[in-house]
Amino acid sequence: MKIVIAPDSFKGSLSAGEVADNIEIGIRRVLKDADIIKVSMADGGEGTVQSLVDGAGGEVVKLKVKGPLMKGVDSFYGILGDRKTAIIEMAAASGLPLLDKIERNPLKTTTYGTGELVLDAVKRGCRKIILGLGGSATSDGGAGFLAALGVKFKDKDGNIISPVGGELNKLWDIDISSMDSRLKECEFIAACDVDNPLVGEKGASHIFGPQKGADEEMVKLLDANLNHYADVIKTVLGADIKDYPGAGAAGGLGAGILAFLKAELKRGIDIVIELSDLEKKIQGADLIITGEGMTDYQTRFGKAPFGVCKLGNKYNIPVIAISGGLGKDYRSLYQIGFKSIFSIADKPMELEESINKCDILLQDAAERILRLIC
Repeated sequence: MKIVIAPDSFKGSLSAGEVADNIEIGIRRVLKDADIIKVSMADGGEGTVQSLVDGAGGEVVKLKVKGPLMKGVDSFYGILGDRKTAIIEMAAASGLPLLDKIERNPLKTTTYGTGELVLDAVKRGCRKIILGLGGSATSDGGAGFLAALGVKFKDKDGNIISPVGGELNKLWDIDISSMDSRLKECEFIAACDVDNPLVGEKGASHIFGPQKGADEEMVKLLDANLNHYADVIKTVLGADIKDYPGAGAAGGLGAGILAFLKAELKRGIDIVIELSDLEKKIQGADLIITGEGMTDYQTRFGKAPFGVCKLGNKYNIPVIAISGGLGKDYRSLYQIGFKSIFSIADKPMELEESINKCDILLQDAAERILRLIC
């Protein structure tokens, strides 16, 4: 029996690779000689670097960069086995978890550190940059990111402004003459699972600003600043990115990489499936097992198990999900092709207990499923 195990990580507990390892242990209690292929999945957010390095080979590069408030933070990115492809999670340098709650202020935060990660990858010879957008602490339209790459944002007197959301109203001119010339050799792909425009009621500031520490007045100011930023970009570069779907991702970083780097926006899970060669690996499989920390109605909006399920359906391979918990309207996922969905819980338990015993619970759940099938 050929079984493909392709889970996402269980956030706060196990990496995708560790989830797959424990599911395998449970399966082999029942089928010792099963042909098992393990493929780490992710959706472009947290865990994407490790999943792709695990699945496609390569290494994790660690370095110190400037965090959301321009203080040094320990960060990382991945280089795949081809030595030409870099996988970068912007949250690893510019993410909300890098700040204490009292420090959250999107008027003052910047994506500068994410640009430093890209620049380091380019210096090491990478020419394909895959950038995971999500989890940002910022609303700077990618100005900080671009400043790290050599772009100069100037006021009407020719002075360089600080690349943060609260200063974009001062923007008058953009100088790209000092951008690293090697960037022209690069292909940029952004893992983006939202289609929000840059500005407006569904834009970066109104939808995502409050979770980054913005109050009502700050949201209005940030939105106006990003609107001005987009107008200047259109005047100087001729790029109209204000209403482009996904431009509002990661505090407007989506807009910045579209305008300056001609990036392609794709769903994160589609990128991971392609780079991990999952479609080839499931050929001839009798069963696919996927999973995530929490499965609910949101899973169908581009999360890793949804992408795995779609691929299984394409080849009429049954797909089963094993999750840490089952949330609101999880049963609606049966309509999109899941054969069945299981929780690892074997009794009423607190979240902390589930996290601490996640490895054993996964093994036992996989065993129960295989005993039912076989």
